[in-house]
Amino acid sequence: MLDVALLGTGGMMPLPNRFLTSLICRLNGRLLVIDSGESTQVSMKLLGWGFKDIDAICFTHFHADHISGLPGLLLSIGNSCREEPLLLVGPPGLGEVVRCLRVIAPELPYPVEIMELPYKKGLIHEEVRAGGFLIGACPLDHRMPCFGYRVVLKRAGKFDVEKARANGVPLKVWSRLQKTGAAECDGAAYTADMVMGPPRKPLKLAYCTDTRPVPWLPGFVRGSDLFVCEGMYGDDSFLENAADKMHMVFGEAAKIARDGEVNELWLTHFSPAMPDPGNFIDFARRIFKNSRTGYDRMQKTLRFEDEEEEEAALESVD
Repeated sequence: MLDVALLGTGGMMPLPNRFLTSLICRLNGRLLVIDSGESTQVSMKLLGWGFKDIDAICFTHFHADHISGLPGLLLSIGNSCREEPLLLVGPPGLGEVVRCLRVIAPELPYPVEIMELPYKKGLIHEEVRAGGFLIGACPLDHRMPCFGYRVVLKRAGKFDVEKARANGVPLKVWSRLQKTGAAECDGAAYTADMVMGPPRKPLKLAYCTDTRPVPWLPGFVRGSDLFVCEGMYGDDSFLENAADKMHMVFGEAAKIARDGEVNELWLTHFSPAMPDPGNFIDFARRIFKNSRTGYDRMQKTLRFEDEEEEEAALESVD
């Protein structure tokens, strides 16, 4: 399962009840952050998930409302007694931006590693690895190079009792094979492919801000369990303004969610001129029904389709 929380949902400038854009997800106790606007570390503190176990921070782009909170966040991570390396991922130029921001955070008790992703129209980065996270990146269309991200949790196939019996796998190693992928019994070696079916549907989280719609985006987010997407403006009458600023309105985000066949859409990165985004949610729901407006520290746990049933079955085998 994957825990997801919005740390901030504001665009351009923070409001008293709305910090700037950032998202965090948690997998087996490890953390991944996407974007770090002002007050990200404050929202993280309020959320209570900690700082020490962050494996990576991914940046969509280098506008201040997405990265200006980095120095303070790096210092908070340092104060958590972290010593292992921290990976920073983003568009070309990330190293120089981080170097400049670290003028006010020069001494850290852990090394910082930089990964700059090539930026090219239509070029999808499939497998960026950070700890247990498998991250994909997609080029977007903004005033500067910008990426959307997705986190994918792949899942092995289901335990196939008939396959195990046909391959002569002893009952007492079934559970071990499912958990570890290999086992020995009475001098014979057994592997997971002798008892497991084909891979099942993975868990997917997709995150996209700031951009105009691009043709390859629905494919990038396709089948996501949760799609977090910018909705700078709610009302369709602001479409021209959104296009001029290289952003989207709710309806455009909803079309991407619909065309990408995602399960749920969370809207974020709201204009400060839109104090109550919920008033405009029907502009999204008339296109994609399962749309919600985000709010700071909004949380959800994403689970595999049959995760609870499998856990119960595995316990019965043990």
